[in-house]
Amino acid sequence: MLAHAAKHDEAVEKILSQMTLEEKVGQMAQVTVDIMKDRNTWKLSDSLMRKGIVDYKIGSLLNTWNNSAPELIEWYETLKTVQSYTQQTRLKIPLVFGIDAIHGANYINKTTLFPQQIGQAATFNRALVRRAGEITAYETRAASLPWTFSPVLDLGIDVRWPRLWETFGEDPYLASALGVEITKGYQGNDPQNIGKFNVMACAKHFLGYSAPVSGKDRTPAIISDNVLREYHLPSFQAAVEAGIGSVMVNSGLINGIPVHASHYYLTDLLKNELNFKGVIVTDWMDIENLYKRDRFAVSSKDAVRLAINAGIDMAMIPYNYDFCDHLIELVNEGAVPMSRIDDAVRRILKMKFELNLFERPYENPANYPLFGSQEFRKAAYETAVESMTLLKNENNILPLASNKKILVTGPNANSMRSLNGGWSYSWLGDKTEQYAGEYNTILEAVRKNAGEKNVIYSPGVAWIEKGKYWEEKEISIKAAVRAARKADYILLCVGENSYTEKPGDTHDLALSDLQIALAKALQATGKPVILVLNQGRPRIINRIDEKSKAILMSYLPGNFGGDAIADVIFGKQNPSGKLPYTYPKYPHSHVNYWHKYSEEQTRAEGMYNYESDYSPLYEFGHGLSYTTFEYSNLKLSKTKIIENETLEVSVDVRNTGKRDGKEAVLLYLSDLYASLAPDMKRLKGFEKIELKAGETKTVKFKITKTGMSFVNIDSKTIVEPGNFEIKIGNLKAGFELTPNP
Repeated sequence: MLAHAAKHDEAVEKILSQMTLEEKVGQMAQVTVDIMKDRNTWKLSDSLMRKGIVDYKIGSLLNTWNNSAPELIEWYETLKTVQSYTQQTRLKIPLVFGIDAIHGANYINKTTLFPQQIGQAATFNRALVRRAGEITAYETRAASLPWTFSPVLDLGIDVRWPRLWETFGEDPYLASALGVEITKGYQGNDPQNIGKFNVMACAKHFLGYSAPVSGKDRTPAIISDNVLREYHLPSFQAAVEAGIGSVMVNSGLINGIPVHASHYYLTDLLKNELNFKGVIVTDWMDIENLYKRDRFAVSSKDAVRLAINAGIDMAMIPYNYDFCDHLIELVNEGAVPMSRIDDAVRRILKMKFELNLFERPYENPANYPLFGSQEFRKAAYETAVESMTLLKNENNILPLASNKKILVTGPNANSMRSLNGGWSYSWLGDKTEQYAGEYNTILEAVRKNAGEKNVIYSPGVAWIEKGKYWEEKEISIKAAVRAARKADYILLCVGENSYTEKPGDTHDLALSDLQIALAKALQATGKPVILVLNQGRPRIINRIDEKSKAILMSYLPGNFGGDAIADVIFGKQNPSGKLPYTYPKYPHSHVNYWHKYSEEQTRAEGMYNYESDYSPLYEFGHGLSYTTFEYSNLKLSKTKIIENETLEVSVDVRNTGKRDGKEAVLLYLSDLYASLAPDMKRLKGFEKIELKAGETKTVKFKITKTGMSFVNIDSKTIVEPGNFEIKIGNLKAGFELTPNP
């Protein structure tokens, strides 16, 4: 690894010493491939290619064209052509192409689409997440695309936020652990020498992006430095330590300062304190937004000055070359030092060497025979199955017998778009139906399991596909009610249509009025209703959850989600997912599981009723199985340890049911008293295990000083002596931490 780094450094310095200012600035520019293509034919334009690559010497391209998912061969031909234009430049530096491959190579037709990150988090299975990264990397690189803008390492702490489903959930430890796994899956074992079956990863969006006060995308956040470091920083720090090659910046503001213009966040914290050696890239048009949207810069040129001096290495422009003209002027005027330019270009060139683009600027698809293979599809299906989270199963109504009459209804029952969510074949996922016809919707998968004669379909409510993501229409609720009279069970598939980013903002977390009306009408028939939730964020269902006999959360499970849902419903698969966030019961009462003690206090003595009702519908980590698990024999290696010692924890888990199953064993740690009010509990370990009926396994964990630390009011990470408590399942055990002698 060190040999690779030294070799790259030498090659980088040799090229850098030959470069003109214009060539350096060009390397820092990233434009969308759309501006290289004729908008009428979507074919590459010679004149537009020459302008960007030969004249402006740009270093990077991104995105798909015409918001679509081209065939593998089209990608190959495009990349081969654009790289040929770099050979017409003086130094022949290859382009690096970036793409949002976030749950598979989702901008390539016939690719393998996995559950979105929130569903992957629900598996609590490190191996599955790493495998998803490996397969995504393989299929992305097969299209000659060496760089993915993934993973999202923001915390999914606000259920209003439209990008919640792109995260690994609300817990810093979970996001850190799975972020490392998917990063290694993308990049391989040597981040200094990324092979032809791997891609460079990009941690996004640094930092605090997911905590806007309004809950709406790209709106301001107010976050103290110690809170930022305690909750939002760990996942990014873990990825940096794992060797992640690039980082994308938070599009919003923190405490009134746009992160794209913050020297503290980008240089002092990320580059200096965390020692990040890779490339910092902006999000879409966000340097220009410093001027046009945020009114923080006084001009477009001033915005470039602020962003580059703050630490930005590459600008996602994406539609024009004003950035290049402005930056050249700023350097010549002395407003941006050449040392800052050299630092950025040095990082970009190193990225290209780590990806071996100088030797292989594009790849031959023929060398990727597993693209779209059954092996890869099986992995996506298995991940979808393990993401299925059974929230409720009254009187063990599930699994269903396949010979019963079933009404399948609801707007999500016969939609591939809603199963996949955004970033699926198109940005908003609105073109999914054009590409995913070979896969099974929930309805189609239920028919495969139960047989055509046993399945009745009456949607009741449907999405308006050409409208906004929330727009829907009534087909006929009365017709669905009539159909229910002929059924033994009702499978009601509700939730959201696909969206992402700003278009996914919501003013109301409640499930829509039409869907609630459909649910209530069906529940009034007296037939048992099984609720299937297919959504990117938890919609409030408190008006219908009580009378639903079972509730299955499927998140956004991808192309094999219909199969996974049906196979769980009919018992071919045993559900084992657990919620990676807290599911709120009320629209205005959402509290993360790691809340303070004051959020959950019993009634005080005396005449004043000071109490706090923590009342989620379902807690973080909740998830049922078709079997039962018993926890016993919780053991700690010591009941009193000193600060630098490692505490070993073990617990026995027994499958006490009649069928095999998988269980995510979660370890929580509580700091009982601290100089900064502690959280009630924090996840500090998890393991996914598989147990045969009657089998017992011992699960072991280790807790170190890092696990017992917290960030104090002075933004220092400290460990304080005192009493702690371990919680696993229904078991608890305490220990005392004493100072080092």
